[in-house]
Order: sequence, then C-alpha cells, then structure tokens
Amino acid sequence: MMRYLCSHTLRADLLRYSIHVRSISSVLRAHSAPYPQRTHTCGSLSTGDAGSRVILTGWILPERKVKTINKSFFHLKDSYGTTQLLVDHVENTCYSVLSNIPVESTVLIEGVVSLRPTEAKKPGTTGSIDVIVDSVTLLNPAAEDIPFLPSNPHNLPNDELRARYRYIDLRRTPLSDNIKKRSKVAHIVRSVLHNQDFTEVETPVLLRSSPEGAREFLVPARSSAGADTGPKTPVFYALSQSPQQPKQMLICSGGVDKYFQIAKCFRDEDGRKDRQPEFTQIDLEMAFVSWGETSMPDSLHPGWKIGGGEVRDVAEELVRTIWKDIQGIDLPAAFNVMTYHEAMTRFGSDKPDTRFGLEIINLNDLVNPTENQTPTTSAADLVLDCIVVRKSGDRGFRNASQAAEAIHPSTERVTLSETNRETWLLHSTAASRALSNMGVTEQVVVNKALKLKTGDQVWLNARPRTLSGGSTALGRQRLQIFELAQSRGDFVVTTDPHFLWVTEFPLFTRDDADKEHLSHGRWSSSHHPFTAPMWEDIDALNRGEVEGVRGQHYDLVLNGVEIGGGSVRIHDAAMQEYIFTNVLQLNKTEKAPFDQLLHALQCGAPPHGGIALGFDRIMAILCHTQSIRDVIAFPKTASGTDLLFKSPAPVTPAVLKEYGIVAAQLS
Repeated sequence: MMRYLCSHTLRADLLRYSIHVRSISSVLRAHSAPYPQRTHTCGSLSTGDAGSRVILTGWILPERKVKTINKSFFHLKDSYGTTQLLVDHVENTCYSVLSNIPVESTVLIEGVVSLRPTEAKKPGTTGSIDVIVDSVTLLNPAAEDIPFLPSNPHNLPNDELRARYRYIDLRRTPLSDNIKKRSKVAHIVRSVLHNQDFTEVETPVLLRSSPEGAREFLVPARSSAGADTGPKTPVFYALSQSPQQPKQMLICSGGVDKYFQIAKCFRDEDGRKDRQPEFTQIDLEMAFVSWGETSMPDSLHPGWKIGGGEVRDVAEELVRTIWKDIQGIDLPAAFNVMTYHEAMTRFGSDKPDTRFGLEIINLNDLVNPTENQTPTTSAADLVLDCIVVRKSGDRGFRNASQAAEAIHPSTERVTLSETNRETWLLHSTAASRALSNMGVTEQVVVNKALKLKTGDQVWLNARPRTLSGGSTALGRQRLQIFELAQSRGDFVVTTDPHFLWVTEFPLFTRDDADKEHLSHGRWSSSHHPFTAPMWEDIDALNRGEVEGVRGQHYDLVLNGVEIGGGSVRIHDAAMQEYIFTNVLQLNKTEKAPFDQLLHALQCGAPPHGGIALGFDRIMAILCHTQSIRDVIAFPKTASGTDLLFKSPAPVTPAVLKEYGIVAAQLS
C-alpha cells in the first residue's frame, strides 16, 4: 500500500501493519501509479488559504513531537519553501505512517489549511498556517543510510562529501536559492540587452588551439590530418577560452551590429575559490565604438580618456538593473574611473578595494630627491611607498597593523615613539635604497607632511619606479591589514557596493606568470593580443617603445574584485600583424590560428569593442558567498575534478587508438 487515507476504519490495520515494519524503506516501494497533482507549492500557502483543502508534494523532514497535546509537527519542503504539517497521535492514523517514513522521502500530502494560534506564528508566508493532514502518499522512500541530511544546516559534512553527492546538497535552501537567483539574473541580462537591440548569437565551443593566454583543454578528434597510409596524425579541438575571435569576426561581418551571449568558457587554470575550469561570462561586442576623447569630454566619466564609452555605458546599465531588481539598490548614474597608474600608486592594486582608507603615499613626491641631491642610479629606479596607520584616526586598523606580518621581506614597519619620531626615516633600509643622501631636513619634511604623531605606525617599501603586474608589496600589505581587522571584529566594512572602472593598463607585460608558458620570456599582452593601443601611443608602438604603450583596456571592479574586463579592439590589419610579429614575436605556426581574423580585418572591419562580465563572480557577490562553486549547479573542486561524475577519467587504449594517440608508458 502506497497511499494511506487516514480514517478511523483504516487506523487499526495501519497500526498492525506498522508493528511488522522493521525498515519501511526496505518494504515500501516507490509509488508507480496515478496520484493527484499538487494544488500548491510548500512556499505558497498563506492565511488567505485557511479552510481550503490542499495537496502538497515534497520531502518530509524530521518529526517534532509535542507530548503535552499528543500531536506531532512535520515539515514538508520543496524548492519553493516549507510548510508545517500537524498530525494528531490519537485521532489521525496518518501519524503512524508519517513517523515511519524515512526523513528526506518524497511524499504527497492531502489536508486542510488551519490558522496557527497567535503566539505560534512565525515569520514568512507559511509561518501563520499549518496543514492538518488526512492523507499521505509515499511517492519514493529515501534510503535510511542517506549520506547526509541536507535539512540539518548545523551538521553539514565537508566540502568533498557534499560535492560527491551534489544532488543531495542542492536540496539545501541556500544552494537552491542561489540557482534560482542565477536564473533571474540571466533573464535580466537578456531583457536589458534585447531592449538595447543586441542580438544573441551562439558561437562555437570547439575551436582551434591558439596562444591567447591561459592553458587550454584539448579535445581529440577521430578525423586525421595525416595521409591515408602510415600512422594517423592526432588532431585536436581546443575548448574555447572565450568567444573572442568568433565575436570579433561576427562584428567584422557586418551581419550583426551588437552581439551578446551568456557564454561557456574553458581554461585549464589552477583551482581557486573564484575560478573554475569551466565558467560562464556575459559576453558582448559592439561595432563602431569610439577611439578616445573627442572635443566633447564625458561629463559623467571625467577620468575616461580611452575609447569604448559605448560598451561602458551598456555594462553600467546592465549592472545597475541587476542590482536594482535583485538587491533593491540604486547605483549611481556613472561609476568612478581610475587609471591603472593611479590605482597602483594609491592602492597598490590594479583592482583596488576603495571601501576603506589606508592609501599608499609616495614619499619621493614629498622629498623630491632630484632637487635636493644627485641620486644614485639604483635610487633613481626606485620609489619609496608608505602606509600610515594612525593611532587615533585608524582605530579599526591599529591592532591589526600591529599583529600583521610583513608580506614582502623588504617591507618595514616602524612604530613611532618619543625616541625615534625625529629619526625613524634616517634609519630605514628601504629609505636608504630609494632616497639617497637622506638627511634631517628631509625627515622633518616627511613628518610634517604626513602629520605623524607618537603611536602611529608606518609601513615602508621601496618599489620599482615602473609599475607592472597586478599589485605592489604595500598593496598586498594593505589588504592583509584590512582582512585581519575584519576577522578580529575591529573593523566593519560598509555594505555599499563600490564599483570602479580601471583603465589605461600597460598594453604589454613581462610580469604575468600565468602566460609564461606561452611567452617564454617574450612580451605578452596584458589583456589579449587584439587590444588596441591608446591613439596617443601608436607612434611609440611603431618605434618599438613597447614598455610605455597603454592599452584601451578597461576592467570593472567591485569591492576589490574584478567582475569584468574588455577593450577596444584593433581593427587595422597592419597594426594587428605588427603586434603579432614585431612585439609578441609569434612565429608562423603561432600566428596561423589568427589568419582568418587578420583577413576579416582586411575586409572592411569596423572599429569595434566589447566586454566580458564574469557571471559566476557576480552571482557569488549577489548571493553573499565566498566561493563561485556555491552558485554553480554542478561545479568542479579546487583541483578541477568532478567528484559527482568522476571526471576527468582515463579511457582504454582501444579508444585512444581511434584518435591516433598512443598511451604513455608509466615507469
């Protein structure tokens, strides 16, 4: 019997039946016959439904007995919410059935909605009602040895076990809510972009391997590039790192003026909490974007000197709509803009967190050694940076600064006292490296300019004058103090979102470890090789003065996290060829994957640009979680493995042979 009508006539039979049941899940089977359809979800009932007869379906949760009234409460949960069920021990034979059904079994409940007493009401839509049960249908019993109970938030297993049984973990309300919120945001994205006349286009996932940046995933194909005779030559697709080439050629074609896609991307990167081997980005590209300032500067974005303003405006409108509809927050009409140089000098990061102070100060600007003495060559190449943590003005950071450890061996921390306040800089190793011939006069200038007092702490580091990479030593030190102050409870950061555009990045770099496997000591592109230089720097580029060339690259940063990046693209085939050959020094084989793009640029390609917003990172922020794995239905672990589907996995030698691949012999 799978369906139990809890009436007086059946009560005795059911009680006798339950006596003989050792394990109801081993005796009862899934209900494989017609059953009535639900009338409501477990999150939809309210006081307005009082007196109504309803049918609910969901997962049964643990019983809560109330001995004083001889009744029990059960909770029934589905993906929409939870409804409390009320069952009488004496008058209602459904109790003997429900109490023997394993927790997390799926059931169908029929009953009548009843109002709770005033003192028993709880918050939420269903918090003021109960369902008096009069019929139970066991749809599918759960195993009694289920790996863990997702309904118990206080006793969750470790990440590995939950990943192995992700289909159970997804039953938890926080994860279920994250997935539904992700769907809502995707709908908003499509609505906003469709309203702005963007065309959604799917681009290929299987492409050709190309040296664009990150490591790729290769997919073997059975077709061979070799001759009909002799051994097969293995050939491979590469999973798309991003739709970069397809979307550019789509715009070059002229068939689509404004493209977008919620795109799957694949990169064989080291695992981190904010990265996955497969991830999703909101990708868009536009034709005829601007190439820099015109005679009418942008009054809303006075710091924006590059092109791509059209892309920026679309991205801002998209983000504003998401935050308004999902968070109920009105964002400003325009986001702040900061150049890479300003971000690195003030905050020591190319994605600065502007929610707190502790800004970096350039002491060379205060002392100006070029006017006071002739600096040595080594000193001329260095800049002395400092962070001041004031005893009175930075109370939230004072203890954290004292407890923090130096991020870099050359970083110094000085606590000012009555005995060293007038001489602390004169005894600094960092100062002696960056400011040659320091004297008492310079010490007085610095103390006065910084308004230093006894008890203040000063962090010092001498950095290269030419900025590169994503952070400086003091930038990392600043974040360590901030995070330590938060963990100690000394500083509570604002909940207001701080959006920021960072622009004018160096176009080329030798300081990106992630790209060294491709560049091998050569210049590599800071963003990607299709990023256009600022028009003012084109002459320097042509002269080979690569280091100082700035790119029309823009990153969107939120609270110190990069959530998107894009650029104005090169639409001049000659310039693109020059960068491939003369700057990046790609050989013929390395350039071959870009032949079709170069030809597309020669066929009347319009100026164009775009951006990719990290969908997973945005969702992690909106869902208030530290890991993007919490907003992806079936994520990989930090090591890139899938414990649920057990991938990646080996294949047999016979399968490899089909692809012309010989298995390596392991010693």
